[in-house]
Amino acid sequence: MASPVRTSKEPLSDSVVPLLLVGVVLMMVLPLPSFLIDALLALSLAISIGVFLIGLYMEQPLQFSSFPAVILVATLLRLSLNVATTRLILLRGHEGTGAAGHVIETFGKFVVEGNVVVGLIVFLILVVINFVVITKGAGRVAEVAARFALDGMPGKQMAIDADMNAGAISPDVARARRRDLEREADFFGAMDGASKFVKGDAIASLLITAINLIGGLLLAVGRGLGLGEAAETFSILSIGDALVSQMPALLMSTAAGVVVTRSATGEQLGRAFATQLLGSRRAMLTTGVVVAAMSLLPGMPMVPFLALSGGIFYYARKRKEAVAQEADEVPVAPAVEPGSMEDIEGSLPLEMLTLEVGYELLYAVDPKMGGMLVDRIQSLRKQVAMDLGIIMAPVHIRDNLELEPGMYRFLLLGTEIAHGTIRSGHLLAIDPSGQAPAIAGELTRDPAFGSTARWIHQRDKEMASALGYTVVDATTIIATHLAEIVRAHAHELLGRAELQHLLDNFAKSHPKLTEDLIPNILSLGDVLKVLRNLLREGVPIRNLRSILEGLCELGMNTKDPEQLTEALRQRLSRQLTAVFKGMDGQISALVLDGPVEEMFRRSLRDIASGVGGALDPEQTRQIGDELEQAVQAMIEAGKAPLCVTSPDIRRYVRAFAERRSPRLAVLSFRELEPQTPVRPFATISFAPRSHAA
Repeated sequence: MASPVRTSKEPLSDSVVPLLLVGVVLMMVLPLPSFLIDALLALSLAISIGVFLIGLYMEQPLQFSSFPAVILVATLLRLSLNVATTRLILLRGHEGTGAAGHVIETFGKFVVEGNVVVGLIVFLILVVINFVVITKGAGRVAEVAARFALDGMPGKQMAIDADMNAGAISPDVARARRRDLEREADFFGAMDGASKFVKGDAIASLLITAINLIGGLLLAVGRGLGLGEAAETFSILSIGDALVSQMPALLMSTAAGVVVTRSATGEQLGRAFATQLLGSRRAMLTTGVVVAAMSLLPGMPMVPFLALSGGIFYYARKRKEAVAQEADEVPVAPAVEPGSMEDIEGSLPLEMLTLEVGYELLYAVDPKMGGMLVDRIQSLRKQVAMDLGIIMAPVHIRDNLELEPGMYRFLLLGTEIAHGTIRSGHLLAIDPSGQAPAIAGELTRDPAFGSTARWIHQRDKEMASALGYTVVDATTIIATHLAEIVRAHAHELLGRAELQHLLDNFAKSHPKLTEDLIPNILSLGDVLKVLRNLLREGVPIRNLRSILEGLCELGMNTKDPEQLTEALRQRLSRQLTAVFKGMDGQISALVLDGPVEEMFRRSLRDIASGVGGALDPEQTRQIGDELEQAVQAMIEAGKAPLCVTSPDIRRYVRAFAERRSPRLAVLSFRELEPQTPVRPFATISFAPRSHAA
């Protein structure tokens, strides 16, 4: 297999960084000259200083999400350098203090002034500070932060979903926030593990220092070097090597502690210190007074204490002037008085969809109480977009103390369109087949479909499911009811603004089609009327391409929305047929008897000629009863209610059936695919209703 070749678009770091890491590992076994050791030690110091400053300047932990990996790489680099310097110290230490490079020699001589005991004590103190204080504390903070991040993740995710459902943020922003939550939890967990690297590095430094000192003395004495001279040389080399490796480790662990302890400030550490630590003027003045008083104690140096106190008083005065200037520059928003014009105008806008609940149902809608309704509504909005092709308006949820405790209601533009009542602490057992055995519980109706159901106790859930009942909780009841409400009122949810949004989105892929149709052939209002007519009868408008192309062709001959709708429905025959086609490839439907169709046809002719057209009341009642019974029979048989009739009376039959059987769909023979067989389920006639075999 050919090796992968780096393309021009692939970053150079994708190839360089892995090679550098391999080189760091090879440093442990390959001999390095002293000048290269000096360069690599300088690089280690530079990396640690840079990481430390990044930790100070960053505002959010995820801005440096690779920090745990950086700690690992930096630790590996220091250990590799320790191995390389140990090799030079043991092999060439007898040549003098410069055998392992000038950086180690400088740390061994200049930093501790050549005093081996002082250097050893300083090194041990640095190890204790790094290992016991900083690393241990940072690891504990990271562990607790990771635990809290995991525990709080469900609540934060529900809050994000609530903001998205309310329209405050877009789905893309919500997706990014969820991803940041997961990354934050992973980050603190990784930081907890990364602290173990620094802990191991501190232990390794102690061992390496002991090896350099003891091993060097033994080798030097074996080569004939005096014990005093060998002790002085190898002590300087060992202490210099220990200090030069411990300083980057201390900076790196301090940076880790800064990152995990300041994640809640949300701003740079220096800015946080200035606004929080030095932000209290009263605390600063009190501190200045105490420091000035300490200068009066016998034996205390007066000058540094008084200078510090004066600096505190000066900063406090400057801080007061800056705060006063900022207060003058910030405009104060005028308060809205109750009953004022602003207050009245602010209360005028109406929400498109509103859900009001009684106080007993707060547990189902409040994410803080474990309510999942917000998540269900979010899924419902996506499902409505896929099924109907419209973007469902956000649902604004609020409690209403005027409602009964277990009652809820839906408002469309401020007007109630549906309501229901839920028994607190109970489940709803629905009998979808109508043949399930009786079960103990309060008899009721399913709010969404009106099916017979019972309120049962939580303990009877398993038994009801075993008997064939569909058992649902309060969240499912409300969500299902809302879904049916949205489908029934979809034509009212689609307004000019919503249609324009759909067209703008569609124009991204089909700009010419929308330009040709609106406003050259039809106006936006005409297109809106046609789409509303389709939605009113449950016809999805997701296939905008076919709908708009059909309107471009049909709109050249007529502008009447009703005629355009009927002609467009025939062009959507494949889509309409697929909705009602069964698993056997057939369509079960109600059909009208000849005299019944003639009754509707005669009424239409009379209306057109202006001589009346009213239907006979007795025949109307009889046909209405027949339709209701037939629709109920189709539902009980598990079939979608459908009536197939002639094209010329389809719209009239639909208007007649809408009041008695609103769930009945009415199609004409031209709106069905010719090759799809239609099996009559029942014939609607003036005689007693008959079922097909």
